[in-house]
Amino acid sequence: MDYRQIPAILLADASGLDFLNSIATPVDEPVDWISNGEGLLAWLDQAGLAPRATLEGIRNRSTAAELDEVAARARELREWFREFVRQRRGRPLLATDLRELEPLNQLLEQDQQHGQIIASASEGVTRFELRAQRRWQSAASLLMPIAEVLAKLVCEEDFTYVKACEGPKCTLIFADHTRGHARRWCSMAICGNRAKVAAHRARLKEQLNG
Repeated sequence: MDYRQIPAILLADASGLDFLNSIATPVDEPVDWISNGEGLLAWLDQAGLAPRATLEGIRNRSTAAELDEVAARARELREWFREFVRQRRGRPLLATDLRELEPLNQLLEQDQQHGQIIASASEGVTRFELRAQRRWQSAASLLMPIAEVLAKLVCEEDFTYVKACEGPKCTLIFADHTRGHARRWCSMAICGNRAKVAAHRARLKEQLNG
């Protein structure tokens, strides 16, 4: 299945986990939305991690090979961080986990951001805001917003409530922000309904056999 034929899956309630879900099996076949450079650009656009004009500019300044190389680095980052999450989801992070994040800190060191004061007006009142601006100097800078959302996940989410969908074949991960933290499925429209149908069929079969 072509990543361009279906929208990215963005239902994790945390952008860092949405990145891990950029490879999934929404129907029958696995889909990797960042299987190449064009896929990475499309996914970043859908995830809202980079301005569309910026992505278009990088596309125009880069070769297909350069974009594909960055996409390969993004996939390596994704699978490394997936293992970090897999080993720690369901419990709070510990101080000793920091050393395992050194590859992410090394990537963050390459980011080129600066603060800029901007003005906005609302109901006749002007407000000033200090906003971070990123210098998008090369195709490699496409990794920077990804590194940022992974860092925010580590710093802002309680890993106690990072969960894997209970769907038997589902690989999606999400942050459970529901009251009571009772979320079980990536989506009720996907795995939740499948579970309901399977349970209903099991009850019917039990009644017939009984």
